[in-house]
Amino acid sequence: MRNYKIDILRGVSIFLVLLHHFNIPYKLNDTWLGFSIFGEPLSHLIARNGNYGVTMFFVISGFLITQHTLHRDGVLSNIHIRNFYIRRIARIVPCLLLLVAMVTLLGGMGLQPFLNQAPNAIAVPYVVTILAAFTFWMNILIIEYGWVNYALGVLWSLSVEEVFYLAFPLLCLVLTKTKAFILFLVLIIAYAPYFRALHFGEENGAYLYHYFSSFDGIAIGCLTALLLHKFSMQQNAAKWMIPLLVILMVALYMYAPIKNVSTWSISVFAVLTACLVFCFSQYSKFQTLALFSKILVWMGQRSYEMYLFHLIILGLIKVVYFPKTTAPDQKMLLLLIFLAGTFALSWVIEKYYSAPLNHKIREKWLIKKPQID
Repeated sequence: MRNYKIDILRGVSIFLVLLHHFNIPYKLNDTWLGFSIFGEPLSHLIARNGNYGVTMFFVISGFLITQHTLHRDGVLSNIHIRNFYIRRIARIVPCLLLLVAMVTLLGGMGLQPFLNQAPNAIAVPYVVTILAAFTFWMNILIIEYGWVNYALGVLWSLSVEEVFYLAFPLLCLVLTKTKAFILFLVLIIAYAPYFRALHFGEENGAYLYHYFSSFDGIAIGCLTALLLHKFSMQQNAAKWMIPLLVILMVALYMYAPIKNVSTWSISVFAVLTACLVFCFSQYSKFQTLALFSKILVWMGQRSYEMYLFHLIILGLIKVVYFPKTTAPDQKMLLLLIFLAGTFALSWVIEKYYSAPLNHKIREKWLIKKPQID
């Protein structure tokens, strides 16, 4: 059963990512969002740190994968490896194939945002970029050669997630005792700030994009699911904790550019997200939602499609409206077009492509447990 509050959190996450990516080419500081707060344009405060949205995704993903495994198999050591990988393939691969096909087609038409670039003055063959996409090292490619392909660059986070989940079932089998698995997660969480400190402020973005820069968010999510499996809290306690956690997350989000505080801030933001997810998980019954919450739930349920395909829409906009010559009033209109286009494309892909294929792959390939009379 889906937790609509976690879907709301996903919706917030993807909105932060969309706003961040739009603000990179089309700076919003000269629009009405540019008025000063605390000495900085509001647009900077709300758009510059969209990478925290990815941190939230990592935590939620780690939480849900572990929680679903516990619900299906009882304990992690009983994980059904084939079924685990089939579920991952069914969810990840169809959209990945479609994204690569669309970028290849648009690049073949000569559209600049979809062609490979050489930001570090080193050309990377397109076939290498595709290989990195399908074998989950796009993040390493970006660290080494820069953001070589505008629309495929978002796959850096998928690379982080999928490498972790390739190892997840194997770790469950090797670390048969829960305490050993928890110790492994704690070591990953402890190592991440140290790794980010080693690469602090580097222009290649290793402090954000590397596996060990991001594994802590997923590990914190896994740890949260294990904790929830053993403990719970009163809904009244969760009710007063949620606003406090939101305030702390907003304060950290706006505190400073992520590049300046990444050593510790990414882990702290992940912990706050995990606490929020833990609180949300105390609510089992669906409640009537306001319109804005319904929109966030809708976005959250299609956040994967939005994340993968939003740069298709933004890339097409950049073909028509060159960022440096776009007027301030045009930027706000383009932002609305970008959001509407992303929502529409994601809805079509989810409804008519990714969800049906996900269902068909699972129906055909999952091994069903025998029914006990």
